[in-house]
Amino acid sequence: MAEAVELRAGERTVRVSHPDKVYFPERGLTKLDVVRYYLAVGDGVLRALRDRPTMLERYPDGVGGESFFQKRAPKNLPEWIPTGRIAFPSGRYADEICPTETAAVLWAANLGCLTFHPWPVRRADVDHPDELRIDLDPQPGTGFPEARRAARELRPLLTELGLTGWPKTSGGRGLHVFVPIEPRWTFTQVRRAAIAVARELERRMPEQVTTAWWKEERGAKIFVDYNQTARDRTIASAYSVRPRPHAPVSAPLRWEEVDDADPRDFDVVTMAARFAELGDVHAPMADRPCSLLSALELADRDERDHGLGDLPYPPEHPKMPGEPARVQPSRAKRR
Repeated sequence: MAEAVELRAGERTVRVSHPDKVYFPERGLTKLDVVRYYLAVGDGVLRALRDRPTMLERYPDGVGGESFFQKRAPKNLPEWIPTGRIAFPSGRYADEICPTETAAVLWAANLGCLTFHPWPVRRADVDHPDELRIDLDPQPGTGFPEARRAARELRPLLTELGLTGWPKTSGGRGLHVFVPIEPRWTFTQVRRAAIAVARELERRMPEQVTTAWWKEERGAKIFVDYNQTARDRTIASAYSVRPRPHAPVSAPLRWEEVDDADPRDFDVVTMAARFAELGDVHAPMADRPCSLLSALELADRDERDHGLGDLPYPPEHPKMPGEPARVQPSRAKRR
C-alpha cells in the first residue's frame, strides 16, 4: 500500500496519506477515491463553501468506523486556509475553517471529512445569513417521492414571494431548497421568514406537509424543518459525500430534473461524471440574491390575521422571546 500520494489543486499540492484505506467497503472506494472526487467537483463544492465557516463531519476510518463533528479548525490547519469566528447561541464561539480554494477541501478530505456543513453566512459578516435554507424532511411512511411533490408546490410559492429556489438532494431521502438572499436580515428574521414559507406550504398541502415540531404530531408527512435556519444549525453542502454504504452525495439539480430524480443516482462515481459533462448547475446561484420582505410580510399577516407566532427552537437553543413552551404535547396533557 502506498504511504502517500500528492494531488495538485490550483497552485497547491495536497498530500493524501494512506490513500488505499477503504472508506466505503460496499463500493470498494478508498480515501483517494473520495479526495479525487472532491478534486473533480472542485469548482462546485468550492462555490458552496467559499468563505463560509464550515464544520467538518469526519470519518477517519471510513463509514464503518467512528465519526465526529469538528466545529473548531484543526490545530494543524495550514496558514493558507482562513478561518471565521462564529458565535453559538450559548455565547461560546469557535474559529471554523472557511475554504477559499479547492485545495482546502482536499486537505479536509484527507483528514477523513466526508460531509461539509457550512454556515449560511460569509466570514466577513457572520450575523447576517445570505441563504434561506428549506429542508424537506420525509417522516416515517414517506420518502423522496413525497419530498419531490412538496418541492413542486414549493417552487411557485417561492416565486410568488419573489424568491428563487435552487434544489438539491440531501444525499438521503429528502430534498433541500436553498434561496440566496441579501445579507440584510438576522438569523431570527430569516428563521421567521422560513416559518412563514413553511406554514403557507402546509396550507396548500395539508395532507402532505407539516410544520409540527414534535414528532408525535407530524404523521406520515413531509416536515419542513424551519429550525435549520436557527443559528448554529447547518445543512450538508452541495456535493458533500454522505456517510452511507453506497457513497451518495448531495446533488444540485435543475428544477426540470426534480420530477425524475432518484437520490441513489448521485454518488461519488456518477457525480464526478455528471460534473464533467454539465459543470455546476447551481453556478449562477450567488449572483441572484433575493429580498425577504414579502416572506416577512407573510409572517406579519400570519401573526396579525391568524394569531400564528413563533414556533419552538431546538432543545439546546436558549429560550427566545415569544417562543412557545418547549413541552411535548403528550407530556403537557399529563400535567
